[in-house]
Amino acid sequence: MKQLSSILLLFFSLSGFAQSIQPVNPVRFLALGDSYTYGQGVSQQERWPEQFAIELTKLNFQVDEVRLIAQTGWTTTALQQAINLQMPLEGYNLVSLLIGVNNQFFGGSIQTYSIQFQALLEQAISLAGGKPERVFVLSIPDYAYTPFGNGNPAISAEIDAFNNANRTITAQYQVRYVDITPISRLGLQQPELVANDNLHPSGLMYRLWVEEILQYVEKELAVDETESKTPRVFLSGGQLNIISESSAQFMVVNSGGSVVVQGNIYGGRQKSIPMQEFSAGIYLIQIQNDQGELWTMKMYLRSAE
Repeated sequence: MKQLSSILLLFFSLSGFAQSIQPVNPVRFLALGDSYTYGQGVSQQERWPEQFAIELTKLNFQVDEVRLIAQTGWTTTALQQAINLQMPLEGYNLVSLLIGVNNQFFGGSIQTYSIQFQALLEQAISLAGGKPERVFVLSIPDYAYTPFGNGNPAISAEIDAFNNANRTITAQYQVRYVDITPISRLGLQQPELVANDNLHPSGLMYRLWVEEILQYVEKELAVDETESKTPRVFLSGGQLNIISESSAQFMVVNSGGSVVVQGNIYGGRQKSIPMQEFSAGIYLIQIQNDQGELWTMKMYLRSAE
């Protein structure tokens, strides 16, 4: 049996697709990325994750932790390696992903970037408890609009191509995509938006990014998580895990229509299903609670190369 390298969950429910960012209290925020998340050229307080956390508190969220896994110069490969070194990463309920500028800068292919970005997004969803509404992706800024980039149109064209790839993938996962690239293109017109290194954003530009992100934060959902009856489904430790607030029946069906596994979930408890005997392919997960509400999820399993 081949080792399974990744999982993708697309959530369908009675409430439709998740396109907003839905934090819950207390917020434990994990920001994944490169220099734009690390905040090269600015103070810690000026980094956009730190500014974002402050704004969340103004919206009556309790922010217990802000953790960055990000460094200047990181590509998708470097970010993945850093995440792997810090596993297990548990207890986070809000995760951001901004990565790709160094793939472009070092001449990486969009095909390779797309594969690696997809794997990172899958992992971000898993780290957020399998909930896409608690993940958001930021587009790659355009450094052509800095003194370093000197308005080079070739840079802008390549950044657009990389962003087209990550935007398409993000939409497939029903994760909120926040397009901050237009803001980054104000850098030559408004020099105060560029840090003193003439390449990275200043704290003022990061502030504009945060304002853009806040447009998608669904404030009315900042309540006790137990109020939601939507089942939680996530992959952890080689197991498919299902949690339902109310008692429910579940069924996993393969692409040929055969039932692979089925059973019952008792309210508030977790059902863990070992994945070692699952073959690569597409599966449907159906969960119906004792009130008759039905959720269907599509799961993709890929074999390791």
